[in-house]
Amino acid sequence: MSMNSRIFFRFLVWWIFFSFFSGLISSAVVRLDSIEIYNTHDWITKPTVYFVCKGENMTVLPDVTKANTVYTFKGEESWQPLTELKSKKCKRCGFYEEDTFKSDDVFDEWEFCASDFKANGKYILFKEKELNVTFTCEECASLPAGTFNTDTNNDNKGNKLRVGIIVLIVLVALTVTIFGLMMAYKYWQKRKRQQDQARFLKLFEEGDDLEDELELGN
Repeated sequence: MSMNSRIFFRFLVWWIFFSFFSGLISSAVVRLDSIEIYNTHDWITKPTVYFVCKGENMTVLPDVTKANTVYTFKGEESWQPLTELKSKKCKRCGFYEEDTFKSDDVFDEWEFCASDFKANGKYILFKEKELNVTFTCEECASLPAGTFNTDTNNDNKGNKLRVGIIVLIVLVALTVTIFGLMMAYKYWQKRKRQQDQARFLKLFEEGDDLEDELELGN
């Protein structure tokens, strides 16, 4: 197999892989656009409001210190982006307020999914008497719809993964077969040229022998 054929084959395999599995590995960053809290749970000191998803580090919002005040952000703050959402997988996230003497107070907890975002890349979270939040995620609208962590959805994801693997194997096998046929055809052409050249040389040698015989006869 020539160098160009090997490069093309590798490129084709990688293209097939990313085409079928990009949805499983792709992710999109989520930024906080604005937030308004309707009450604070700590009456002594300024509240410490933070956002966290399960299994991740919390993000403290240092500017959010007063109730009934709308805080807007540019998306360039040091603590941005807020989190990352991966396609076909939701996160359990929430907004909380630190409490000195007991467990932290909860503004809201919910399943955060890429499918929450509209075509304009915005998602509004509202909970009465607690908070009103706007998120921005430009990449989320183009990701496959998110799913919740249920047994049914896990089975669906497993089935889709198996189908994707089967399709990938079939395409790779088809590609290898096509390349094999191409190489066999090239080999046949090479052998045919060699046979033609051999026949030509044989005719040329026979012509020389005939001339020698004629010269001897004269």
